[in-house]
Amino acid sequence: MPISLYNTLSRRTEAFSPLDPERVTMYVCGPTVYNYIHIGNARPPVVFDVLARLIRRHYPTLVYARNITDVDDKINAAAAAAGVPIGQITERFAQAYRDDIARLGVAPPDVEPHATAHMPQIVAMIERLIANGHAYAAEGHVLFHVESFPAYGALSGRDPDELLAGARVEVAPYKKSPGDFVLWKPSDATLPGWESPWGRGRPGWHIECSAMSEAHLGETIDIHAGGVDLTFPHHENEIAQSTCAHRGKVFARYWLHNGMLTFDGRKMSKSLGNVLQLHELLKKHPAEALRLMLLRGHYRQPLDWSDAALTQSVRTLDGWYGALRDLAGVEAGDAVVPEAVEAALCDDLNTPQALAEISQLADAARRASGAERGKAKAALLGGGALLGLLQDDPEAWFRQGNPGETVDADAIEALLDERRAARAAKDFARSDAIRDQLKAMGIAIEDGAQGTRWSVVKA
Repeated sequence: MPISLYNTLSRRTEAFSPLDPERVTMYVCGPTVYNYIHIGNARPPVVFDVLARLIRRHYPTLVYARNITDVDDKINAAAAAAGVPIGQITERFAQAYRDDIARLGVAPPDVEPHATAHMPQIVAMIERLIANGHAYAAEGHVLFHVESFPAYGALSGRDPDELLAGARVEVAPYKKSPGDFVLWKPSDATLPGWESPWGRGRPGWHIECSAMSEAHLGETIDIHAGGVDLTFPHHENEIAQSTCAHRGKVFARYWLHNGMLTFDGRKMSKSLGNVLQLHELLKKHPAEALRLMLLRGHYRQPLDWSDAALTQSVRTLDGWYGALRDLAGVEAGDAVVPEAVEAALCDDLNTPQALAEISQLADAARRASGAERGKAKAALLGGGALLGLLQDDPEAWFRQGNPGETVDADAIEALLDERRAARAAKDFARSDAIRDQLKAMGIAIEDGAQGTRWSVVKA
């Protein structure tokens, strides 16, 4: 079935048709590594991880690049505050980013370019822009001249004057126009810098992604994705400089943007004190429940984060894993992706519909009998896998507490053995007392045809 995607540039849903079906290319803007990311920063890698899984089902090769911005004024400030070179800051938080999103089930990209490793490519692109008349050097800076690119503003859908009126634009005497943006800026002895034809300096943020995308994916790529907050100015500026550096060639054919996260209906911000770091959330909640939370809303819409919704995600996974636990002894063979789940994702990555289909698959698995049980299990596992869910062993899911909690399985099994003996002796008072003791320990027990099973009640 064909994949359709909403293209921010055209403002309509389009059938996805890659430039080269044998080599699909996708670039997703990655983190600026000066601190741990917040949960909103985790939405793009999770959402576009699902897109990568879907594309790989349809095409033989996907080259997926997600960059690391490891030179930036925020990084410089963090390094100065800590009294260490920027490399110590960036290496620490780049690895923390990789580790944290890996726990969310996000597969590594095929390419992870670092800005500091691409200075020759950045300088070369800036030189081409100057030669083509789209950039100019002034007082140690190099700036892109926005007025030289008539299509500026097409991605965000507003004219340049309106864009500039709503943005924080640095007014500097060396600018030809207020909207001209920095490609290269000077570095003094206290700042990291690289030699260039314009003196020792460092790149502007926007040029980094253009140069890295060109280096690894080519002059024209199929998909460029990121958060909606990057539409202007970052992606708008990428289009301008890449198109002009490549003498008019299309930079990206499909632009995808995910919506922002809110917290109990309010925008996440440091000033409100409601920024939730992914690193901290992973210490308190099952990683797969966090992933499910990030997928429960359509990627283009805002997503409200709440404790109640997170609890519901845990309960939803309890239900799905419960269906799989009931089928523990059933041979499923290879997992099969159900057509309804794939159809939902092919429809502009409609994860809410895909999740609804998985709930129906779990219900069907509970009702299945005979030979249908293996097919139901394979469908549930296959649908979950396409979304990066149901990747744990069902028994392990139920026997794990929240991260950081210690579960003494041997002690629990000993109490259950004592309870079984009490029931056999018809000492129901002792049996009930043990159940209450387990409940106080946060352990739920279930008596059934398969014997007594226990699970940790997650917060």
